[in-house]
Amino acid sequence: RACAFCNVRTGKPDALDVDEPENVAKAVAKLALNHVVITSVDRDDLDDGGARHIADTIVAIRAASPNTTIEVLTPDFLRKDGALEVVVEAKPDVFNHNIETVERLTALVRSRAKYQRSLTVLKKAKAIAGGKVVTKSGLMLGLGEKESEIIQAMDDLRAHDVTVLTMGQYLRPSPRHLPVVDYIKPEKFDEYKEIALAKGFRHVA
Repeated sequence: RACAFCNVRTGKPDALDVDEPENVAKAVAKLALNHVVITSVDRDDLDDGGARHIADTIVAIRAASPNTTIEVLTPDFLRKDGALEVVVEAKPDVFNHNIETVERLTALVRSRAKYQRSLTVLKKAKAIAGGKVVTKSGLMLGLGEKESEIIQAMDDLRAHDVTVLTMGQYLRPSPRHLPVVDYIKPEKFDEYKEIALAKGFRHVA
């Protein structure tokens, strides 16, 4: 995809490395990691969006390092039937999918991704897991969003049963990408954290 904040080049990627799940698991075990985040770029070229590959990586890590907690940060899989189920049924501890920005700026920032679709992905992941997965999402700030829109995004995430929220400063990766509109002061991030916790998020970073 061609998201205006992301410096990963658009194009058809290489074929999947069939050894990658096992190699990732070996690395996690060797490093003795307590927590690991498994993420990928969008693989719209694949029938399942890469869901089985992500699930295989979860399974391999569980076998190699059973005490490691596993978080997945997934794409939206662009409505590929069954893809979300494949990932969630592999039982990650945390299911993360970022809405990235407020609703008004989504079309400008996120290429083909949709705000409501991302919210639906998060809610559906929780439902597939029977409520037994922590759902998490993130916002980039400094793209020109208004405070009221940030608050609305928090409310939208809580309405979709998301319990962990991250917020960070957007930084422009190259002159070809969206400019930084605002630099948010640390004190303002602290204020947003208190607001989010008051809305019922279990953890905010």
